[in-house]
Amino acid sequence: MPELKSWREMVDWSAGLLRRSTGEGVPEWNRRVLESGIDTEVELRSWLKEREVTGYAQMLLLMERFGYPEFMAASSDELVDRQYADRPELRPILERLLAEAALLGPMRVQARKTYVALVSPRRTFAIVKATTRARVDLGLRLAGHEPTGRLEGAYSLGNNAITVRIPIASADDIDDETLAWLRDAYTGNL
Repeated sequence: MPELKSWREMVDWSAGLLRRSTGEGVPEWNRRVLESGIDTEVELRSWLKEREVTGYAQMLLLMERFGYPEFMAASSDELVDRQYADRPELRPILERLLAEAALLGPMRVQARKTYVALVSPRRTFAIVKATTRARVDLGLRLAGHEPTGRLEGAYSLGNNAITVRIPIASADDIDDETLAWLRDAYTGNL
């Protein structure tokens, strides 16, 4: 099974992005933010946008100024343990999907607060979310594929990039068709 990464990796990546896009690192931007005297998130977002600091770099500076959410301090194992604490019978689904995904090629596995993201060298291609006490959803980024057959709409997964989902009730439900869709999502997002 691939190694799970935590939010720390994303914070470090965002810090590198900030430096690459502005030429300055987090300490310098923190100094500028404090000197600005801005006290609200809305004002800080606007101020940063005026300086062309957007996206993940902006999110990083907002958290630096107003504090990191508690879940960002948790390890990847802690995040996954919390997701499956009240539904341990679903954990084998996650473990099987991660083991199968590892065979696809280079990728990262990132634990989030409510799901696990599977990230190709280019971008997130799938997420695994314990959606109910009886089901895990495998959300897939499959451009051009409408919900049909086993592919259902991914409306409840909270990520517009994830277009469809496959509901899975047990590890035995992970069949050749499921793995083919997972492979298609991976190769389509390289």
